[in-house]
Formats: sequence, structure tokens, C-alpha cells
Amino acid sequence: YGKGGIGKSTTTQNTVAGLAEMGRKVMVVGCDPKADSTRLLLGGLSQKTVLDTLRTEGEDVELEDIRKVGFQSAICVESGGPEPGVGCAGRGIITSINLLEQLGAYAGSQELDYVFYDVLGDVVCGGFAMPIREGKAQEIYIVVSGEMMAMYAANNICKGIVKFAESGGVRLGGLICNSRKVDNEQEMIDAFAKQLGTQLIHFVP
Repeated sequence: YGKGGIGKSTTTQNTVAGLAEMGRKVMVVGCDPKADSTRLLLGGLSQKTVLDTLRTEGEDVELEDIRKVGFQSAICVESGGPEPGVGCAGRGIITSINLLEQLGAYAGSQELDYVFYDVLGDVVCGGFAMPIREGKAQEIYIVVSGEMMAMYAANNICKGIVKFAESGGVRLGGLICNSRKVDNEQEMIDAFAKQLGTQLIHFVP
């Protein structure tokens, strides 16, 4: 999670690539309407989103219609968003995750070691909170910087985690600081993490 433009997708894709290189089987589900959560893993290519696939092909969709294999066999899915001016972007996440479950993407036969959800965190509405709410996520990592709006978004996300922690069994794993060269940034995010009762996992200069 994290505010738009903070580096969530880059951080997620680099982490997925590292795990895939170690031989882990990983799936990444892009939960941003911009649908750019898997582009690096796909060598710069974009993929057709779940919502676009449903719009063009109706309900008769197979698992392979909505996922692509990327770098080191990482499995890539993009939820997508509604048509401009129509509908709620959060609903796209709900639709995508429900469809993946229905088609067996999480089944034991898939032998997944990790599933990553790259989620926009400016607004933690019902849809964007789904990985937390429905127990799909076990740990949440927030990408943040020393900029005020990034910290504001991180604080809001933490409120959402607290709200759903008991029912969903999710925990805050920590903060990843993607530096914006703010004065005393590392010390500030360290202190911010302590206030939130968590830790600074990594500082990206």
C-alpha cells in the first residue's frame, strides 16, 4: 500500500523478481486502475485487465485469459478500473479477486509461495481495503517517504489495518521508505514507524 506515485509498483515488482529468481512461485495482482503493476515483469508490455476481459468476453472467462507469465515465471494479473466517469475503482479489485478465487488461482494445485497485491492507498475504501478485509493478505507493507501526503496516506492505511486486523488476521509488516530527499528523512520515518508500533524495513536512498 501507499499513496499514488510513491513507488509501490516498482518496489513490488523488484521484490517479486528477487523472489522469483530464488525459485519461489509468485503471483502479483495489480490493484491500481492505472494497470501498471506488472509492466516491468512483462518486459515493458501492458496486459489486458480483468475488467477489460470481462467487458469484451462476458462471463465465459478462463484463468489463462486474465493472467500472464512474466520474469522468471512470475504470474501477473491486472485488475484494471471502470470506464472513465462510470463506476468505482474499488469494485474492480473486488471483482478481480473474487474471479481469481472462483477460477482456482489460489488453489493448492497452483503451488504458490507468495501472492502480492499492489494497492493504491490514497483512499482506503471498501474495494481498496479488500485484501485486508477478506483475509487475502497476511502482511501489509506500506511504501512511504518523508513528504506530508505520503505519511498522511500511510497513517490512514494503518487505521484501516487496525479496523480489520482482528477479523482478517492481517498485520502491519513495516514501512519501506522510498526517499524523496527530505531533510532528516530516515530519522523522521524511523520515528513515524515507532509511533505506529511498527518498523522501518528498508530505506531506499
